Amino acid sequence: MAGRETAPALLVTGGAGYIGSHVCKAAAAAGYLPITFDNLEGGHRSAVRWGPLEKGDLRDAERVRSVLERWRPQAVIHLAGLIDTAASVRDPSSYYASNVSASVVLLDAMRQMGASSLIFSSSAAVYGEPSYTPIDEQHRCAPLSPYGASKMMVECILKDYFRAYGLKSVALRYFNAAGADVEGDIGESHPCETHLIPLILEAAAGKRQNVAVHGEDYETRDGSCVRDYIHVSDLASAHILAVEYLQRREGAYAFNLGSGDGATVREIIDAAGRICGQPVPVATGSRRPGDPAVLLADSAQARSELGWRPALSDLDTILSTAWAWHKKTWQIKAA
Repeated sequence: MAGRETAPALLVTGGAGYIGSHVCKAAAAAGYLPITFDNLEGGHRSAVRWGPLEKGDLRDAERVRSVLERWRPQAVIHLAGLIDTAASVRDPSSYYASNVSASVVLLDAMRQMGASSLIFSSSAAVYGEPSYTPIDEQHRCAPLSPYGASKMMVECILKDYFRAYGLKSVALRYFNAAGADVEGDIGESHPCETHLIPLILEAAAGKRQNVAVHGEDYETRDGSCVRDYIHVSDLASAHILAVEYLQRREGAYAFNLGSGDGATVREIIDAAGRICGQPVPVATGSRRPGDPAVLLADSAQARSELGWRPALSDLDTILSTAWAWHKKTWQIKAA
């Protein structure tokens, strides 16, 4: 890292996490110095490789201000927060504290320290049950969970903070982040995994008995849900483009990030079996409440406004990079 501290700094909250670490790598490749701010409750110290770690909690206003004062970042990329939709229903208090209250602490610290640009990790969960697909940014927001509501609340706060204080922002509404760094440096590793693709790969590796398919009676081509997956490195690149976008624009913006190509749960399982070289054991179950049949992104605005061009988001690349990462992590020999 010698000589890099003269590079413009970006403060990345949650930079030790899955998406955050990929954002930090993309930031370093683009000539920035990523400063990770993370409490390491869900992130990994080993994933902080492209800049310094500032350990702390976003709800500690004094700590946040001191980090902003030390590094004077060109922009803040805010990814820290809780992400489990089902857990948010069981314990909404934690989600509003971690995702909303902590964001307000961060925004007020930015105001006090003169930082004026923020990129926010939002979610397609703000939309709720789609009334049409693909979903564009004009679709009404009606989240079905406290997690989705927390993301929508922060987006509303960002609009108010721009109108009142001139704080510029871009909210990036992720669909389904997946895959791993193509060079194998970092990948997806959660203490309690809930995401479909790692669950499928765990089943393929014999680390879990099976993967559950929740519902096979949807009006889709094989009866299972259709989802839009975006490679995590393509997602990361959008954050750097958003930083540069705010260098020339004023406002509070929101953009979808998705591939626009959907795959059913069964298609993902079949593709994973082919890539892993072994069938994936499956258990079928009933539908989960609030699971739409189809969720697809219209990301035309991100493409036209940010110049975003996802390059790795075909299903085979997503699965093969994820499998390569997990094989290395789990020390599985190639089939």
